[in-house]
Order: sequence, then structure tokens, then C-alpha cells
Amino acid sequence: MVGALVPLLAAVTLTAPPAAAARAAVPTATLTEVTDFGTNPSNLQMYLYVPDSVTAHPAVVVAVHYCTGSGPAMYNGTEWAQLADTYGFVVIYPSVTRASKCFDVSSPQALKRGGGSDPVGIKSMIDWVTRTYGADTARIYATGISSGAMMTNVLLGDYPDVFAAGAAFSGVPFGCFATSDGSEWNSACANGTITHTPKEWGDLVRGAYPGYTGPRPRMQLWHGTEDATLRYPNFGEEIKQWTDVLGVGQTPAATDSPASGWTRTRYGSTGERAPVEAISLQGVGHNLYTYGMASRALTFFGLDSSGPAPQPQPGACRVTVTTNAWNTGLTASVTITNTGTTTVNGWQLGFTLPAGQAITNGWGASYAPASGAVTATNASYDATIAPNASVSIGYQANHTGNSAAPAAFTLNGTACTTS
Repeated sequence: MVGALVPLLAAVTLTAPPAAAARAAVPTATLTEVTDFGTNPSNLQMYLYVPDSVTAHPAVVVAVHYCTGSGPAMYNGTEWAQLADTYGFVVIYPSVTRASKCFDVSSPQALKRGGGSDPVGIKSMIDWVTRTYGADTARIYATGISSGAMMTNVLLGDYPDVFAAGAAFSGVPFGCFATSDGSEWNSACANGTITHTPKEWGDLVRGAYPGYTGPRPRMQLWHGTEDATLRYPNFGEEIKQWTDVLGVGQTPAATDSPASGWTRTRYGSTGERAPVEAISLQGVGHNLYTYGMASRALTFFGLDSSGPAPQPQPGACRVTVTTNAWNTGLTASVTITNTGTTTVNGWQLGFTLPAGQAITNGWGASYAPASGAVTATNASYDATIAPNASVSIGYQANHTGNSAAPAAFTLNGTACTTS
């Protein structure tokens, strides 16, 4: 479960201050290690990001790293801290100290509320933030990648009364990785060969907190069809599990494609905050996380309602395209303008080439696939588009007679006007 993210930050180490002095003692706008945060049976480290703009009674996001990763790596490799700057919530980055740097999602202790191991330590981190910052206990969320995605499933199963929602990127169902011999790895689960009925999966979750009858957290699930580490059948098993836990049917209430190659299904309702939302990425492997996905999780959580949406909304972008054609070739010049009120940080431009056209090279972005429904992904130097600002990209293509420009474009999955 090795992720593509690389730790870059040497964090400042502080001893946890008394609650009354916390706002002055914990630096804002920097990643800080907090020690002595409470019961911590597996010796996790706690890293905390508090924005300068932290709100009164802030929401809390627990961002859980992948195997071989760390809290600082998750901080550097995802945009949760930047989103916290915009919306004023607090981010907890748990960090494993055992040799594998994998979270415990397999032991009997981990799969039971209050049973011990990593979930207990993470719950202590949440309690510390709640005491120290008066956090809103109705707005606590978990998200993770790979091992962190599996821990997201575990946390929502162990502590349904703590979390409002979760977003799991390349994970497996709660209890799928269970072992009884002390091993951290379950090959049958990883290979996607463990299957259960929805009720059987749901019973595993309900068994983590016997007798609990309160509301259950919503779940957003992400998986690539070519995942060779935690194979794609796990995605369907997760859907079976969480639709059963949340008491909604197996038939999607809505299906759409928010970006090229993505299939999104929603269960229980059709809106942005459906009980279960599942996004399948065609042709994508295990390391599916890209810049901008946290914003989609943020929308699912509902944490973008206090300010402008971090991604352009329909009509918040404009695309101008001109083509210059000859015999069997053409060039296209594309200008993307952010007509919204918030900066776009990381973008994918989706469009469909007319039949017979195939891109041979391009500039300003990477293009895939070469024909049909194409996604242009920003280069490192033009990833940011400020309000009312533009970036220019382009491509060269072969054609078999139709040299027209694409008729429609989407930016990060939302429709743009064209001119």
C-alpha cells in the first residue's frame, strides 16, 4: 500500500499545552506535533494543522496516511491544509511509528470500539482537539489513502457516534483485513477474493459497537479499476457494506460522470451529501489520489458551505478554442478562464475530440487518451488559475476530414461556457 506521496517537512515538536493556553501555545498555519494527547496504546504520533482563520467551534478532519507514509507526508502531499485555510477547520494527521508505517486495520483490538491499538489513539487525538479548540462534535470527519482508507473504514465502524462522514481512497471494507495471527497483511482481502452479502458486511460494522442504534456516518468511496495493490472488487464490497449499514438500497439513486473516465454512483439520495457516494476511475491504479480530490470530499462532507466552493461551479469557467487545420493535421489553441470568485488549485479540462481526430502532442498540459473523451491535466507551472485569470494550452492532432474544435468543455467536472 505504498502511496505516491513523499514526506518533506520536519515538524516542530511541542508538548501539548493546557486547554486554556492552547490557542497561544500551538502555532497556527504550520504543522505541529502534539504530544501527551491522551490514551495511545500503539504509540502513534499526532500532527496538527490549525489555520490562522480557525473558526469558533471548528470542524475537524482526520487525514490518515498510506503505508510507508507519515503525518507530515500526508500534510505535504494533499491539499487539506490549504482547504483548512479557506474554511477554518482543523486537520489532524495521525502518524504510525511501527516499522511498516501501516495502520492496524486487522487485529481484533482495532476492529472493536475502545478495543485498543490505533483507533483508540486517533480517538484520543480528536478528544484533545475537541477540548482544546471547542470543536464541533457534529462535524468530525475521516479521510485516508490506501492504509489510511482502510483506517477510515475502521474508524467509522468503531466510532459511528464520533464521525459525521468519511472519504476512503483505495481502501477495503471494514473487517476485510481481519487476521488472528498478528499479521498486518491479509492477501485474500488485498486480492479482492473476500466477498460477503451486504448484510454480512454490515453485521461486521455493527459488531464493532454492539447495541448502538444511533445515526451512522455517511461514506464516500474511491477506487481505480486497475488497482493491483487492493484490487478493484473491494470497491464493490465496500459499497455493499456501507449501503447496508446506512439502510439504503443497492440500486443507485443517481449515476453520472463528473470527470473523464469517472463513474459516480449515489445511493439513498441524488444530492452532494448522499448517504453513500462511490467514484470508480477507469484505467487508474492504486495511487489514484490527485490534486483536487480533497475538494470533492470536502463537498461530500459539507464543509464548503461556509464559503465559496473550492472548485468552479457550472458557468464559473470559460473556454476559448481556435483551430488551424491543413490536409490531415491541425493545431488547437485553448484558453481557460476562471470566471469564478475563488482560485482554482489544480485542474483537469475534459473534452471530446470529434471522430477521426487523435492528439499527437501538446503543450501546457498532459493529454490522455489521445482520442475520444480526453482529459488535459495541468502542468506544474500552470496549476493555479486566480479569479478572472487565464491559462493557455494547446495540442496538435491528426484528422481524417473533420478538423472542428471540441464542442464542450468541463473544468474539474463542471461545465464551462465556450466562446
